[in-house]
Amino acid sequence: MKILLVYNNFAGNGRAKKNLPQVESLFKKYKINFDIAITKYSGHGIEIVGNADLSKYDGIVAAGGDGTLFEVINGYFKNSSEQTIPLGVLPVGTGNAFARDLELDTTKIEEAIEIISKQKLRKVDVGKFSTEGKDYYFLNIIGAGFVADANKTAQSFKIFGNFSYIIGVFYRILVLKFTKLKLEFDGKKLETESTFIEVSNTRYTGADFLMAPNAEIDDGLLDITLVKKISRLKLLQTFPKIFTGEHILINEIETHKAKHIKIETDKPLILTPDGELLGTTPVEIECLKHAIEVFWK
Repeated sequence: MKILLVYNNFAGNGRAKKNLPQVESLFKKYKINFDIAITKYSGHGIEIVGNADLSKYDGIVAAGGDGTLFEVINGYFKNSSEQTIPLGVLPVGTGNAFARDLELDTTKIEEAIEIISKQKLRKVDVGKFSTEGKDYYFLNIIGAGFVADANKTAQSFKIFGNFSYIIGVFYRILVLKFTKLKLEFDGKKLETESTFIEVSNTRYTGADFLMAPNAEIDDGLLDITLVKKISRLKLLQTFPKIFTGEHILINEIETHKAKHIKIETDKPLILTPDGELLGTTPVEIECLKHAIEVFWK
C-alpha cells in the first residue's frame, strides 16, 4: 500500500517533530510506502490534500492533532478527483479527540501505524457547515459562544498544552456573556438566551472533555449541547463534570440529536470547528452519513 502522510511538525508543541524519525521507521517496518508532506503554515494541509493526485494513493494519514485532521478533511472534500480513499489518523498532537472515538491510544504511535497497515476500514460521519458563503467540514465538533471564546483565549497559552484551554475557560467565566440564540434542528425551533452551543460528531473534544457522551460517529446524526443562561458560580461548579459527561444532567443544559441544524444569534459569534477559529454565526450544519472511510482496528 502507498500512503500520503500529511505531517505537522508543530503539533503537540513540537513533540511531533521529535517523533518523526520513529514514525518513518515504523512505516518502513510495517511495509507501508509513503510520500510525506510536512505542513509549513496554517492551512497548508488543506492545500496539500486539495491539490494531491489521490489516484496514486491507498489512503491519506493526518499526523498531528485535531487541527491537522481538520485541514486534511477539508482538503479531501475540496479535491476535484473522483477517487475516494480512506483516512488514517496518527495522533501526535495536543488534542486528539477523533482518535479517542476511534479507540486509539494516543500514547502508542506504533499501534496507530499497525492499524493503518492492516487496511481494515470503518465508515464514519462527517459534519458539513456553511458560514459566510463558504462550506467547510469537520470530524469532531463545532461550537459558538463561551466555548469559542475560551478557545480563542487558549490560543495565547498553547505553550501549556492541554492546560491552555482550562486557562481560557476560567478567564471567560470571569467575563461571562450571554447571547440570544435561535436554533432550528430537523424541523423543530427553539429560542433562548445562551451561554454556548456545541454541535458534536464525536464524544470528546480536545484531549479530555467528554462534551457529548451519547454521540456516535456513524449514526448519521450530530449531537447538540445547548447551555442556556447560567450563573458564573454554577458554570464553575459544572465545569469539572465535563470530564465525565455528567454536565448534561444539569437543568441549564439541553441535548438533542439532529441531521440538519441552523444557528442564528443576535450578533455574530465566532465559530470553533475542531479547535480552529473559523467563520461566524449564522451557520447551517448537516451530518453527511458515512461520508468517509477510516482505517480502524
